[in-house]
Amino acid sequence: MSDPAPAPAAAVRPSGLKRFAALAFTYFAVIGLFNPYAPLWFQSLGLSTIVIGGIASLQSWTRILAPYGWSWAGDASGRRVELIRLAALGCVLSALGLLGVREAVAVSLVTMLLYLSNAGVVPLYEASLAHLLGSSGTMDLARYGRVRMWGSVGFIASVTLFGALLDLAGIGVFPWFAAAMNLLMLVAALRLPRLREDVQAGAKGPAVLQRLRDPEVAWIFASIFFTVLAHSGLYAFFSLYLVALGYDKSAVGALWALAAAVEIGFFWTQGRWHALLAPERWLQVVAVATTLRFAAIAAGGRWPLVLVAAQLSHAVTFAAHHAACIALVHKHFPGQLRGRGQALYTILGYGISGLLGGVGGGWIIEHLGFAALFWIAAATGLVALGCSRRVLACQARTAGVR
Repeated sequence: MSDPAPAPAAAVRPSGLKRFAALAFTYFAVIGLFNPYAPLWFQSLGLSTIVIGGIASLQSWTRILAPYGWSWAGDASGRRVELIRLAALGCVLSALGLLGVREAVAVSLVTMLLYLSNAGVVPLYEASLAHLLGSSGTMDLARYGRVRMWGSVGFIASVTLFGALLDLAGIGVFPWFAAAMNLLMLVAALRLPRLREDVQAGAKGPAVLQRLRDPEVAWIFASIFFTVLAHSGLYAFFSLYLVALGYDKSAVGALWALAAAVEIGFFWTQGRWHALLAPERWLQVVAVATTLRFAAIAAGGRWPLVLVAAQLSHAVTFAAHHAACIALVHKHFPGQLRGRGQALYTILGYGISGLLGGVGGGWIIEHLGFAALFWIAAATGLVALGCSRRVLACQARTAGVR
């Protein structure tokens, strides 16, 4: 049965949001299965720690170029939903490929293909959802948050469910679970509404570069980069830090679950919070919270209440930051540039910073210890604060000229 003709955004909002929420749930459920448990499967194949680390790093490497390629195709064609479906199909085929590989080179190649396909889903999804919720350069952040929170719910549900299932069935069934979850994501992608986005001739790559040459936009991306760079050590090494301090695995899991819970709560209520400040102001709030969070982790990691407070701040340092970034990308990369703007957010925010944070963080820990890593993260938050202040300075200068 063929798809119906694409409809304008306003005509599909009521049902379309539920379908985007389903895609968010399944996409992050895939991540919740693959990222924590794939290394255990790689280990069961007899791969060395060095090889496993190299395979895991492929996700960050593919985030540097692949999101922009997918988004360029979406901007140029206006057919972002169709490309989401194609990316999801690539994920299914790559996940099925995991069923037949055992050697390091073959596993690496199939995993890289999976990451390349997976890298297209989020920027295309965010650009399509922004089109659905946006008008006149602004976004309905309240409704966006209630869609995006289902991604966090999917991640938590997946981590919990598959942890128990893999304990019962054994890590050998991991590829079957991966294939099944990617298939569910494809089903969700196939149910997305087709959105009509007009493609205008002449809106090519140089327009994107012109946006980046705008000092305000450049400082926005600098603030994003340093904020996420500060968090890269948390994602990679926080659990190891807690174990080194003597916390057991249940305590580690509880602290991560707490962060995820407040993240969901913020997404659900973010309409009321983001109405208080402009997105540019939120960048400052997030930078201050980031600095305080990592200073607390570095100085007070031995005190559980300090760690609880630090994890509660995840609602601001991640959820509020993500919503502000999506709103700013929507503002500065409108229409046919929207997909590439989302891709730049992924590349500069999570691709390059993830690589630097993973490699650099490991070096810092080896030579200076865990606490030093989080003190440096706090200092990086101060750099992000300086960048966010420059954003406001650029706005004031522009307003003065006018």
